[in-house]
Amino acid sequence: MKTDFRKLILDSHYNSVHEAIVAASDDAIISHDLNGKISNCNNGAIQMFGYSLPEMKGKNVADLIPDERKLERQMIGENIKKGEKLFHFDTIRITKSGTEKYVLLTLLPIFDNENNLIGATQIFRDMSFRRLADEKQATLAAIVSSSDDAIVSKTLNGIITSWNGAATSLFGYQEEEVLGKHISIIIPKERIEEETVIINNIRAGKKVDHFETVRVAKDGTERYISLTVSPIKSSDGRIIGASKVARDISVRVEAEKQRKLFIERLQELNDYKDEFMVMASHELKTPLTVISANLQVLKQMLDKHATVPIVEKVINKVFKMSELISNLLDVSKIQAGKLELSRSDFDFVKVIRDVANNLQETTKVHDLKFNPQENALEIFADQERIEHVIMNLIGNAIKYSPDGGDILIAAGTDGGQIWFSVSDEGIGIPENDLENIFQRFYRVRGSASSFAGSGIGLYLSAEIVKKHGGSIKAESIENKGTTLKFSIPANAK
Repeated sequence: MKTDFRKLILDSHYNSVHEAIVAASDDAIISHDLNGKISNCNNGAIQMFGYSLPEMKGKNVADLIPDERKLERQMIGENIKKGEKLFHFDTIRITKSGTEKYVLLTLLPIFDNENNLIGATQIFRDMSFRRLADEKQATLAAIVSSSDDAIVSKTLNGIITSWNGAATSLFGYQEEEVLGKHISIIIPKERIEEETVIINNIRAGKKVDHFETVRVAKDGTERYISLTVSPIKSSDGRIIGASKVARDISVRVEAEKQRKLFIERLQELNDYKDEFMVMASHELKTPLTVISANLQVLKQMLDKHATVPIVEKVINKVFKMSELISNLLDVSKIQAGKLELSRSDFDFVKVIRDVANNLQETTKVHDLKFNPQENALEIFADQERIEHVIMNLIGNAIKYSPDGGDILIAAGTDGGQIWFSVSDEGIGIPENDLENIFQRFYRVRGSASSFAGSGIGLYLSAEIVKKHGGSIKAESIENKGTTLKFSIPANAK
């Protein structure tokens, strides 16, 4: 028999090439007999399953199949015995450490030279990365599907490619109604240019974040939305489309409209209130002036015969009522921005001394002590209104120190500012109330609330000081006393 050396050389070359390919493959390749006993494997199998070559050769290939897949063992065993091929079978195998590997199995029968079936080769491709990608994709799909926000994707030409359930709820279109159509189906005609701006940003790789706009639903009603648009990139980094997330802000927008209407209505009512206060103040002040003048005449007539205390009390009450009305009138002017100042030069120290002397006559349990830095302090301001502030602050000190004691009054200059302070030994002000005492109609809580008052005096004082370009503050410790201090520019010409 003549030997065909050429065929031997070719067969030898083929086998060498085949072995090199098997050895270099990243896929796990395992050869075994008809009973499943492994006869050989490549490095890919060692890397995938974690066994050494001697360990692999001593195992049965069925040992790599999880116990819960017994039917699969039976099916593959039958395929092997029949010499049937199996391509791209999605399954799971177990490594030496017990971890699962998602693999794609290809099963090929092995025949000897006489075409007898002697075993099989199993090729496993690691698909764990694909499974992870699939799981990630499924997770993302679930998030998109269950999101309360409308999520829509489109091409760079504006053609809709996906549409979640929330988009259907928001805009009224079913997914099949909009897929393949242009996004302008939900954009008002007068806002179509917004789409051009958005797409230009996306083409440049820029994200559009929380853009508040209006879109139109299927039934023609407008939807106020907050829109976030992000570029969609291909695996090679090219921008191929855009993802839109639309949040329905109709409730918030409607609430904002109602809030604005409420504020406008509140402002109208406030204006009506200010107008009423101005009108009432003027109307009440005229008869009070007449009453006060007549009472003064009556007092003079009665004083010739005897002192009549009741007339004195009535005059005091009329004076307080007139003062309250004047204060209300000033509050109205401040609210309307119409409080005017009549500035002139005067001696600040003299005004304080005059006020202190007058108020000293109203109390026998307090000792008003005035200690100015200088005997005279020239200032350019509205004398009548500054006098009103000083009287108010000293009056507060007397009022809120009912047990009497010293009331320390001081004045001086500091860097172009003239300042005034008054300190008492009274009930003090709670810390939580300190920052609010200069607010209109604010009343301090606690023991101070038992004292009569309108909550206007300190507010007016603060506004007059601010009108002069100055500042006012309070320092206090409960049950120990309070200091009120203001400063204004000495010369604001």
